[in-house]
Order: sequence, then C-alpha cells, then structure tokens
Amino acid sequence: MKKHVGIRSLAVSFPAHVRTNDFWRTGYPEAVADAEKKSLARLFSASSAAAPTDPFDIEMVPYLPDPFRGTKERRILAKGGRALDIEQPAAMGALDALRMSPQQVDAVIVASFLPDTFGVGNATYLTRNLGMSVPAWNVESACSGAVVALQNAAALVRSGEYGSVLVVVSATNSRVLDPVDSLSWFMGDGAGAFVVGEVPEGEGVLGTKVIGTQETCEAFVVEMVNGHDGKPILRQRTGSESAGRLMRERSEIQLRTCVDGALAKAGVTLDEIKFFVFNTPVAWFAPFCARALGIDRERTINMYSSYGNIGAALTTANLFHAAHEGKIRPGDLVLVYAVGSVSTAGAAVMRWGDVALGPPPAAP
Repeated sequence: MKKHVGIRSLAVSFPAHVRTNDFWRTGYPEAVADAEKKSLARLFSASSAAAPTDPFDIEMVPYLPDPFRGTKERRILAKGGRALDIEQPAAMGALDALRMSPQQVDAVIVASFLPDTFGVGNATYLTRNLGMSVPAWNVESACSGAVVALQNAAALVRSGEYGSVLVVVSATNSRVLDPVDSLSWFMGDGAGAFVVGEVPEGEGVLGTKVIGTQETCEAFVVEMVNGHDGKPILRQRTGSESAGRLMRERSEIQLRTCVDGALAKAGVTLDEIKFFVFNTPVAWFAPFCARALGIDRERTINMYSSYGNIGAALTTANLFHAAHEGKIRPGDLVLVYAVGSVSTAGAAVMRWGDVALGPPPAAP
C-alpha cells in the first residue's frame, strides 16, 4: 500500500543580533556612496534604457534607486558563531513540537552553507550534540537545499527505508562575506528544520520537480584569501557578470519548469493551489513569481524584509511564518518553490496537514 509522506513539524532559529542598513551607512559611508559600482549593483541593475518586459526586471526596477536593493534587516551570528549554534535549536524545535526525542529519529539530512568544518559537513557533529547515533549525512544545493532535502527525505520514508527523517538547513553568509563588498548587504544568517514522516491519507508531498541550474556556474565563488591579519579566510564573491545575467534571464524558465512539473506529478492545477511559498533571495522575488505565474500576490508570503537572503533557510522561514500566521491551514494545497544558483531549482506540491510548529523566532 502506498505510503503518504509529508512534513510533520517545522521550526526555525535565528541569531539574536540584527544588522540594519545603518551599519553600512555609518561604518562604510564611502562604500554606500559608491554602491552602483559594486557587486550588488552588477548583479541587479537595469539591463537597458528601454522599459523592461521581463517579469523579473519589471519587479526589480522599483528597487534600483536603493543601494541595498530593498534589504532592511538581517540576522547576524556573533563573532566566532557557528552554524551549529542555530542548527541545533532549529532541530530541537522541530522535535519538541512533536514531543519527539532525538532517539526516535531514524536518519538526519543536513544542508549547511557553509558548514563549520572543512571536508565534512555538520550532520555528524549535529547528531553527536543531540545524543544521536543514527545515519546522518550532508547535502548541498545552495538556496534550494530545503526542497532537495525534502524530496530526498520523502522518497526514503515512502520507500520504507526509514520511518522518520529530520532535515536541518542553515545559511551563515556573514562568516564568508566582507562588509565592504556590497554582496554582504543583502545576506544574513538563519536555520530551519522539519521532520518528514508518514501522514494521513491524502496529505503530504504529492509531487516534486527538481532541475539543475548549471547555467549559473561562476555566478558566485567561495575561495580562500588572505585576511587583514595575513591569515587565510574564506570569502564569497560574485563571479562572472555573464553568469549573473543568466541567473536573472533564466529565472522565469526555471520557475515555470519546476512548477509545471510538480503540478503534473501531483495531478493538480495551478488554480487549485491555495498558497504559494517561494524562497525570496531578493526583495522582489515573490512578486516576480506571482507575476510570472499570474497568481494573486495575496496567495504568497515575503519575509525578506526581516531576514534578507538566508539561503536554504529562506524556504523554512517563509513556510513557518505562513503557517504561524494562519495563511496555511490543514487541508490546503501548498506549492513551495526555491531556486539556487550553481545548484538546483525545485518545486514541491503538498497538502498541508496538522503540522506541529516550533516557537516563533525570538525578538532581536
């Protein structure tokens, strides 16, 4: 008999410190004044003098006069902070919401960008901290890590290989960005977690579609450089301008391919979807998706102004807030879409059930 598998609980975790735009206006005024020559402007700027016709550019244009491109706040790890510092509370939040102990989990999948160690990711360290000895492994798919991990976890439970899988995702962008580089202006830190397991008939994940985003290779680069003290440090930067341009130009194609594919596998139509959750790597991404799909913007949520770009944790943050605010209710058909540069894009259609929620994020 076919198993029905879906998200049973969901939790988020963020650092306590909030960094506003005043951090740069006060500390780096010359960089702000010169913003249009820097990384963020090269990624997201007007392509021509003519009025834009592409949905991505149409929604982007209102943000171009702002050097921060619509970013207002980001949660930032304290100096010396680790990804595990926010991954562990997220994991325990998802388990506690179900009154489930770590020992009741059969496997753990972790997507950290970036993990706290070289060579191996955080999965084994996280499970050790939680007193677990189950199989634990790492996936990496940039901003679409949550969707890819959900697809993997659901398949493993559906096959009978595991009864329940804990998924934990995080982004700690502040650790690999130079504040002088405007790329840091729209990125923050955050984590999310969810438990995937059997759910009642008719609920759970109904269809998924994941594609590669190979055309965006070189859009972003993480490399080792010498820090101000001469010691080697990791730094993330923008790559080739052509890759950045392709990232924008391919946005609608990626969206439609994944959404149409997930809908077809689920056997439902776009009009049947009650609510849409898009990862929001930029301030205008949810409006862009709504325009491209021809849906009412009231059927989406956009937490970008509170968190900025938090990578794979964007999906869990938007999904959590939608459920916490009652925008998603049991029985609703929900479509989740996420795109990651130099990785994958993916969509999942699910019928929302009685999903247990962790505590809301603490005030900054």
